[in-house]
Amino acid sequence: MVFEESYLEGVYHIKPRILQDDRGFFFESYNDKAFAAQGLFLNFVQDNQSFSRKGVIRGMHFQRYPHAQGKLVRVAHGKALDVVVDLRAGSPTFGKADSFVLDATQNNMVWVPVGFAHGFEALEDCVLMYKCTDFYHKDSEGGVVWNDPKLDLPWHVQQPHLSEKDAALPLFDPDAYYF
Repeated sequence: MVFEESYLEGVYHIKPRILQDDRGFFFESYNDKAFAAQGLFLNFVQDNQSFSRKGVIRGMHFQRYPHAQGKLVRVAHGKALDVVVDLRAGSPTFGKADSFVLDATQNNMVWVPVGFAHGFEALEDCVLMYKCTDFYHKDSEGGVVWNDPKLDLPWHVQQPHLSEKDAALPLFDPDAYYF
């Protein structure tokens, strides 16, 4: 696996080694030793999967302490624009975003540590899978609205299909304490 750290400290774009021949392909989607070699000592407790049609945006979500989640995200089918926003108080990149195109043909992944909002846009019909370091906890949910002008997120679609919950998320508050 190749780990490329984002300019957002702790966020990694991960490219697996894919073994491919006329039968198909094989790759490791997670290897504890490879992650530990990067200083990432993770304990996943929940796997999630979603299907989204092209033009859907889901996010920007996070969970607060004591149920904050790190997420290892990949696309099993299709293509998505994965977006993260740094919400760590005192971070030099607080309020900054980075994005990654996740593609099922490349099987690339993004590690989103605790302290970041996460969302994605389905660039094609896609199946997104993510491993979480804590369980879903409704009372710990938080988020910021997908089109906040202060964040200037790099979405491709101008009028996405959103859930009511995502459409009603609050604006990013640069004076707020998120993490």
